[in-house]
Amino acid sequence: MNGLARLSQFIGSTFGIWVIIFAILSFVLPGGFTWIAPYINLLLGIIMFGMGLTLRLTDFKRVLKAPKLVFIVVLSQYTIMPLLALGLVVLFQLPPEIAVGVILVGCTPGGTSSNVMTFLAKGNTALSVTATAVSTVLAPVLTPALTLLLASAWLPVSFMDLFISIIQIVLVPIALGLAVRMLLGDRVEKGISILPLISVVGIVGVVAAVVSNNTEAIMQSGLLIFGVVILHNVLGYLVGFGLAKVLRFDLADQKAVSIEVGMQNSGLAAALSAAHFSPLSAVPAALFSVWHNISGSMVATWMSKYREDETGAESVKNEEVHV
Repeated sequence: MNGLARLSQFIGSTFGIWVIIFAILSFVLPGGFTWIAPYINLLLGIIMFGMGLTLRLTDFKRVLKAPKLVFIVVLSQYTIMPLLALGLVVLFQLPPEIAVGVILVGCTPGGTSSNVMTFLAKGNTALSVTATAVSTVLAPVLTPALTLLLASAWLPVSFMDLFISIIQIVLVPIALGLAVRMLLGDRVEKGISILPLISVVGIVGVVAAVVSNNTEAIMQSGLLIFGVVILHNVLGYLVGFGLAKVLRFDLADQKAVSIEVGMQNSGLAAALSAAHFSPLSAVPAALFSVWHNISGSMVATWMSKYREDETGAESVKNEEVHV
């Protein structure tokens, strides 16, 4: 079990590399990965169950301790990224199926990898974990509602279908994970140690399934979609950081807000796009999964060099930072 835990830790710490490797493999050898597509929802459900196992009731009690801070992060998550997505879709005049995919990415909750990146950035990890948990619990209502509001001009959107899918893929598995954690207590710790491995396999599977089933579309418009994905993600970091700075949050909170806003649950977006719109609509989410793990690592490394001195002023930490 210890060996498996060490393997899991290694795979988790090199998450972005595995996503890139299998995205390339599934593009070059699509026939080896197309069979995964019917299992996308199952893979996401397993990941969400794992997330539920890692959560404690204290993660939600933190909302009571700092309600204003958590509220601002979650509100930012569900306003900044959807509006940026809409702006990019209009600016680049994207085709309907791709437009809906980009908007759906923007309307999803924060990704769990944002918690890891916030930790590496020396940000407020507790705030990141709490905001991810709250935004995920709110997703069954807010994600369909925002998608209906912003994307229905391009394709028909069913609030109820999206609502039911998110309940099944997200809320039920998380609730089961929480229940198991409450029943078994610390006895689940050994199992939790292998969750990074399971999460990586799940996300890699989702990305590979989407890429392998859309190789032609990626060849035709992949550069445009990838450019939009990069802008969406980077603008999310910048606007989130800028907002936190304007609101005079301390530096650790600024880092958490920036990363939490910029990183999305793109696996969920891919599953919802493929199930309710078209395989092509899932391409932006798949590319977002690849890119935000690369950018998140770079942003976390850069942010980790900055800290506040005793006067509250920001300074650069002049030492090598290992991630």
